[in-house]
Amino acid sequence: MSAFLLLGLTDDPQLQPLLFSLFLSIYLITVLGNLLIILAVTSDPHIHTPMYFFLSNLSFNDICLSSTIAPKMLVNIHTQDHSITHTGCLAQTCLTLTFCGLESCLLLVMAYDRYVAICHPLRYRAIMHPRLCVLLVLCSVLMSSGHALLHSLMVLRLSFCRHVDIPHFFCELAQVLQLACSDALLNNLLVYVVGVQFFGLSLLGIVFSYIQIVSSIVKLSSAGGRWKAFSTCGSHLSVVSLFYGTGFGVYLSSAVIEASVKASMVPSVLYAVVPPMMNPLIYSLRNGEMKAALRALIRVLSF
Repeated sequence: MSAFLLLGLTDDPQLQPLLFSLFLSIYLITVLGNLLIILAVTSDPHIHTPMYFFLSNLSFNDICLSSTIAPKMLVNIHTQDHSITHTGCLAQTCLTLTFCGLESCLLLVMAYDRYVAICHPLRYRAIMHPRLCVLLVLCSVLMSSGHALLHSLMVLRLSFCRHVDIPHFFCELAQVLQLACSDALLNNLLVYVVGVQFFGLSLLGIVFSYIQIVSSIVKLSSAGGRWKAFSTCGSHLSVVSLFYGTGFGVYLSSAVIEASVKASMVPSVLYAVVPPMMNPLIYSLRNGEMKAALRALIRVLSF
């Protein structure tokens, strides 16, 4: 098998220009917004803290995730050539899994950072020193890469001899496995067992961190102190809800709505395209320090 066909969201020719304009706009907003976050963090010494170090890594990961999916989709819509090589499809699957896994790990690391900042404020600088921050990011990269390589190497053992049409806008692992002629039972088991463990443990870690955070906040005597502590977590909670909410939407749609492939693509769009675009908006709108850093960056860039 030398190539697959990505059928996309719709085959209606009248909708193609609209889809191209929509996803091009989303992609440009995603790249520009996350790039501004990275530049603001690196250029403002006042926010050279662990929280913003992790945020800049999250923004870089969002650019990579969006760039793994959007350019190929835009080329397919513009040229009406929906083919993707076998190697290209496997590479896209591997990279998508890597960056989605890294997003989950980074959100867990950011939750741990908020836990230390609120529950152990006097020891925060001693615990979250630069070496640990770099080590946490490197461990996140290694774990997400290992998770993606496991699935990708298992796909390599499969043979694809018929039904080369992928009813999706990118090479999603579940859709690729459905095209295999050979037995993909072990692959499907890995998707659910390893995937649930990988993303589920990250979510449990985030939930545990916030249980500890809430228990510490309610012990504060002043309402102002409680509000200040909660406000530092608001942006992160919004991003976590968006990422895992759309992720569970994809999982449930693949399990429940198997008869309607088009219907199952809607949560995939939300999962793969929307969170990378919304993350910089959430952090810039809800975070006073980030607003100030972005204003300073814009003043510098305008001269």
